[in-house]
Amino acid sequence: MKPVGRRSSRAAVDVPRLETRVGDVVLANPVMTASGTSGYGRELAGYVDLASLGAVVVKSLSAQPWQGNPAPRVIGTASGMLNSVGLDNPGMAEWLRRDLPPLAATGASIVASVWGFSAEAYKEVASQLRSAVLAGRAPGVVAVEANISCPNVEDRRRMFAHSAEGVAAAVGATSEGLQGALPIWAKLSPNVTDLASMAGTALASGAAAVTLINTLMGLALDPATGRPRLGGGGGGLSGPAIHPVAVRAVHECRAAWPDLPIVGVGGVASGMGAAELICAGADAVQVGTATFADPRAPGRILSELLSWADAHGITDLRQLKGTAHERDRGCEARPS
Repeated sequence: MKPVGRRSSRAAVDVPRLETRVGDVVLANPVMTASGTSGYGRELAGYVDLASLGAVVVKSLSAQPWQGNPAPRVIGTASGMLNSVGLDNPGMAEWLRRDLPPLAATGASIVASVWGFSAEAYKEVASQLRSAVLAGRAPGVVAVEANISCPNVEDRRRMFAHSAEGVAAAVGATSEGLQGALPIWAKLSPNVTDLASMAGTALASGAAAVTLINTLMGLALDPATGRPRLGGGGGGLSGPAIHPVAVRAVHECRAAWPDLPIVGVGGVASGMGAAELICAGADAVQVGTATFADPRAPGRILSELLSWADAHGITDLRQLKGTAHERDRGCEARPS
């Protein structure tokens, strides 16, 4: 892939190396789609070469079909959007039959996102996927993202990611269902006081990596009626407004867990935004809300990241990862 933007004077062999790892999963580059914002692949296939991305993370799947929340489901905000889609999906079995084959045919690496209302439901959907993997019916699937932090469900107070017990239960159940068939990435919530400890609990419960962050809990009201503007009541805030929150979350968890694989997500809308999360300590990033305004966003951001690295003399993305912490340590070592 050639860098776009500024023309490089270096030979093609010197194009920055973007290959990265999230635990044992090797990705050609660090840019993925984010779950919930681009369906099951076909929505973006006409705009982006899905095989050119690090991976496609599909919309969250449950053991049984789920209809989600009533309309309206999405509204714009001053710097992003508020959504209450409610995790509607066809169920794991139908996704495996109908949606996975055409997505796999694109050559994309695929991360299957799973969710449930109970720990047993996480175990069930993970077990369904494990059976498909063992039967050779899950081509291209390289990991499972356990979505334990979506705020668009009936009782947000009981969100698994809001307590250590909940994190342990949901991740542990997913691990029990998969039985090692695929690595687990636990998608955590920013709506907690100590995210680093939640990351540690996820790791201890069977997660191979964490995805930081899910949306921030929000509410929009119609002042004329006093009623919520979204059919499901409250919703999740995403987009540029939450990018600094994501950067801080990644930075804090990388400081607490130097060896923990981290996927950064939240308001990534440019190559520099992706670079910022990697600088904070992310091994890879996901692009979500930006695809609503520009369905080409994941491919564009990948090209911009390549150009940014080229312009800054970075020949291997590993040179950028976690550099904020190297500077922190340098400051600590400096005499006062």
